[in-house]
Amino acid sequence: MNPAIGIIGGSGVSGFEGLENVEERNVTTPFGDPSDSLIGGQYQGRQVWFLSRHGKGHSILPTEVNHRANFWALRSLGVRWAICATAVGSLKEEYPPRSIVIPDQYFDRTSQRANNTFFGEGIVAHVSFADPTSSGLREILQRAGEEEGAQIQNGGTYVCMDGPAFSTRAESHYYRHFGYDIIGMTNLPEAKLAREAEMAIASLGMVTDYDCWREEDEAVDASSVAEHLAANAEMSGRIIKRAISMIPSEANWPEHSSLDAALFTPKDHWPEKTARRLAPILERF
Repeated sequence: MNPAIGIIGGSGVSGFEGLENVEERNVTTPFGDPSDSLIGGQYQGRQVWFLSRHGKGHSILPTEVNHRANFWALRSLGVRWAICATAVGSLKEEYPPRSIVIPDQYFDRTSQRANNTFFGEGIVAHVSFADPTSSGLREILQRAGEEEGAQIQNGGTYVCMDGPAFSTRAESHYYRHFGYDIIGMTNLPEAKLAREAEMAIASLGMVTDYDCWREEDEAVDASSVAEHLAANAEMSGRIIKRAISMIPSEANWPEHSSLDAALFTPKDHWPEKTARRLAPILERF
């Protein structure tokens, strides 16, 4: 079977229509439960798995998302490409609400780094993260977005904060001072874990607001964000469906061998328990 494609839906993106031979999997992982059951099926001849990042009814805070369980579950189901849909605030005038930015860099403002790696407990790995997203997958999403008529930008820096509160004005101006492009609460841990799981990942940063740096606008709040979510969800679904047909059937991109130069602990020193826990991640070894 060809490697699968994973779709992670964020705020406003709660499903993926058009799948054939649909099945639902409740995956148990060594890191706890994923955010929700995974919905799988065939789309244009490819196996696709959808996972709702915030669970049913949007019931999971950004800091409560069990990213390790989510990505372990996806990898155990054969996913080697991951497309994330994520709501973001814009830090630049040129990215208005309902535009899309595909980030190629991240700035980490989170506080839970220990939960953003599969490794430890006897197996040490340090993946290269200079270029944290897949250029090949970003280009596919950009092309698909342009064909769908989206206002879409390939490249930009995503500031990842904990939340759940939105930024202060001082913080928003600080990020703008350094030239960052968008801000959100979930995407950086996903990119780190995808790299460790040897998955190519790219994200559709769907702009819902201008954060709070524009003094002439109302500061971002949940109601103003919600107004743009439906439009963003509809467009992201169209882009992802168009992109699926462009994704290769063989997992031979650089991201698919990212552990080759990352594992520091020799295999004969791997604790058996840890190796079993990471079996889907370490299957090539």
